[in-house]
Amino acid sequence: MPDLKTITEHRRLAILRHLASASTYTSNTSILHDVVNGVGVSTSRDQLIAALSWLHEQELLEMTDLGDGVVVATATGRGVEVATGAAEHPGVRRPSPRG
Repeated sequence: MPDLKTITEHRRLAILRHLASASTYTSNTSILHDVVNGVGVSTSRDQLIAALSWLHEQELLEMTDLGDGVVVATATGRGVEVATGAAEHPGVRRPSPRG
């Protein structure tokens, strides 16, 4: 069983990878929750918001609170670089090479 640090790093990477693949680099918390759980990283809504807040503090994404529990996240250029493996950031799992 992976430790908490590893799971947290995978959660952050899953969020950034999804945002990097979105046409506008943007998604909302409801979709992100489904995506992260769908790739096998068990995540509560509180864990998702904590991950988004951390990524925002690291300037890897921007967050907009639309109210009623809806938050929209948009990847920054640096966030896309981390998601694709072009850059590394402590606390975010580096993606495996694709091939």
